[in-house]
Amino acid sequence: MNTVTAPLKGKTVIDLTTALAGPYATLLLAGLGARVIKVENPTRGGDSSRNNSPYVTEDGLSLRRTSDDDMSVSMMLRGRGKESITLNLKHPESRQVLFDLIGEADILVENYSAGVTKRLGIDYASVRHLNEKLVYTSISGFGAGPGNGDRKAMDTIVQALSGVMMTAGEPGQPPVRFGLPIGDLSAPLFAVIGTLAAVLQAEHTGEGQHVDVSMLGALTSMVACEPFDALESVGFPLRTGAYVPRLAPFGTFRAEDGYFAICAPTDQFAAGVLRAIDRPDLLDAEDFATRDARVANADRLHGLIAGWAAEKPLDEVLQALTREGAPAAPVRSTAEAVRDPQVVQRGEVVPLVHPKFGHFEGLYGSGVPVVFSASQTTLDVPAPHLGEHTDAVLGAIGYDAGRIEGLRAAGVL
Repeated sequence: MNTVTAPLKGKTVIDLTTALAGPYATLLLAGLGARVIKVENPTRGGDSSRNNSPYVTEDGLSLRRTSDDDMSVSMMLRGRGKESITLNLKHPESRQVLFDLIGEADILVENYSAGVTKRLGIDYASVRHLNEKLVYTSISGFGAGPGNGDRKAMDTIVQALSGVMMTAGEPGQPPVRFGLPIGDLSAPLFAVIGTLAAVLQAEHTGEGQHVDVSMLGALTSMVACEPFDALESVGFPLRTGAYVPRLAPFGTFRAEDGYFAICAPTDQFAAGVLRAIDRPDLLDAEDFATRDARVANADRLHGLIAGWAAEKPLDEVLQALTREGAPAAPVRSTAEAVRDPQVVQRGEVVPLVHPKFGHFEGLYGSGVPVVFSASQTTLDVPAPHLGEHTDAVLGAIGYDAGRIEGLRAAGVL
């Protein structure tokens, strides 16, 4: 009998997040099978992502919202697999509603600025008595501790502070901001890892805990994975542009009609590159036969490759490199990459679907890039409209229709 289920089936998450870092964490938890109840502020139009242009309308993409059914692409992506309820946490009566939800949950995730949850009376210290096994996860710019509440954390700010902007680009040129919001995306990955670890521990001990992840810390820890200081101290420049001399031949090159990448730091792979560029005479040459020699002569080696490829079609270049076993690939556009049949088939990228208008060609979003042998993951439930599940969620924890309507009339919901 096939009993395949999602890994987190049966777990409930209270989602107090907005924008990108927090919602991406809860998106992953939803994809892993958790029930995610997204709590949104009705006085501000819900999650800020709901007001990010462009929008999907009945007629396709539009820079402006044209009807109540329209939904931003951002929300279509980040809201998948979640239930939406509205709750004005600044209203004094809202705390009891949230407390009732927390009492039935396994996980709470929030990404308020440090100190906000304490001012609202919903920080971990204020709610832990409601549910001893609760795992309470905070994602913030600089950590949930005191003194960080006034520091503004946006992706670019975190990129700047982490040092990552100085790891790309040419020497002496201005810092390079990553186009991918890596600060906003690295923190939720660590938050999910920490959350799942805490859930496992709670299963054994019966006690939950506070999981505190900062955007700055997450990204800086990634920067620290490469020993940049040590490399500079022995003469390797921090910023090397298109090439990485200490791994030569290694980098991106231009063919007649496109760019390609080579990663060939070993003797075997480097030999394949030399054969592919029609220079087998260099296989035993003192300047290129060993890794240390290639590193010492990296500029010459990269120049040889660049000169060979410059006037050749990209397909011809890649065929030659592949034929000789040299690791190489075309530099694809994002549009090409997200349509790769392999990543689509594996569910690592999936079509985005509007809850009413369906899928428009060209709209893709991240899936759950983990394939299990005995579990399933899915993000095929479209994002909800603001407050779509308020009545159902509150009804399931004992609120009758009259109480719900009274809360709504009072501005709590």
